[in-house]
Amino acid sequence: MNLLVVVDYQNDYVKGSLGFSGAEKLEVPIMEKIQKYLIDGDEVVFTLDTHASNYLDTEEGRNLPVPHCIKDTEGHKLYGNVARISKFASAIFEKGTFGCEALYEYIIDGKYETIELCGLLSDVCIISNAVIAKTAAPYAHIIVDARCTLCADRQKNEKALDILQSLHVEVTGRERI
Repeated sequence: MNLLVVVDYQNDYVKGSLGFSGAEKLEVPIMEKIQKYLIDGDEVVFTLDTHASNYLDTEEGRNLPVPHCIKDTEGHKLYGNVARISKFASAIFEKGTFGCEALYEYIIDGKYETIELCGLLSDVCIISNAVIAKTAAPYAHIIVDARCTLCADRQKNEKALDILQSLHVEVTGRERI
């Protein structure tokens, strides 16, 4: 069995307080990937970056003083058509930090041959959750499609993809970005 993890493809990262040019262009390839996994009978899960109104008082808020993905706001919701297709998800996990502890618990039983990650941001939450996947499922093949992830700084994005490769994550689609 294979698993697709759609990481934090939320309004605030696409068009909201942390939005950036190019993030909206990921919608089509992410949707295609989700549809393929569902048609093939594989699992799709989503993570949602989730903060409370006291965000600025948290460790992350002190380091990144931009309120975002506050629970029950428009910015917290999944973006565009990805929001509509999320009803077919096997699970949706809210996470209060970069990595998702619930994702670790979900994949630790070792039933996945392949775990693929897509979404935002390549340099923070994609790397963090790829490490979680490698830790929880050390014998699974971990993949990140470069056509389906990004961050605001293109140089950091390239560095993030390099780091993922150094962690033995297969980075596909790099030649097309």
